[in-house]
Amino acid sequence: MAAHPVTNPATHYTWNDYQTWPDDERWEIIDGTAYAKSPAPSTQHQSVALALAGRLERLLAGKPCRPFIAPTDVKLSDAHVVQPDILVVCDASKITPSHIEGAPDLIIEVLSPATATRDLREKKALYEKSGVREYVVVDPMEHYANRFLLGADGSYDKGAVVAADEKLIIASFDGIEIPLWEVFGVTGPQPAPDETA
Repeated sequence: MAAHPVTNPATHYTWNDYQTWPDDERWEIIDGTAYAKSPAPSTQHQSVALALAGRLERLLAGKPCRPFIAPTDVKLSDAHVVQPDILVVCDASKITPSHIEGAPDLIIEVLSPATATRDLREKKALYEKSGVREYVVVDPMEHYANRFLLGADGSYDKGAVVAADEKLIIASFDGIEIPLWEVFGVTGPQPAPDETA
């Protein structure tokens, strides 16, 4: 079932509204419109998200940047509240006891059929406008990632597609590398044939 706006699309929802909604329901607000989060993600989605988050946690150990996983509320503005699959925040002042206040440095969304279009369109535009330095979308079914970097002009670049047998380079954090084949649980790069044999 696709994520859908709540019943009154004419209502412009805010952070204050969001805080009154039931804790056992998951919602996001994009440009004042509330969207119910899709039902529980697939096991493949969760496996990929866990593998990415685990590697980020190890690679960032001892550094000031902290990774978080969904559901973590990210308040980008009063009219924009999201729960990315994975996010990294380097500015400790943005981390409050209840949520992240402001743009994370990195956001990773693991695509689901119900939310893929919004992740690639509305959320990408929102993250760009909000100043998220690096945005990565990962397709757990087709086994690839697409990484967008924020330029000096405040716009994302065209994106760099990373295949399953390649390493995803997180440019925001000194170019740390995540082997995607390990994340997807597939065969890694094969050594070139030995031509001297």
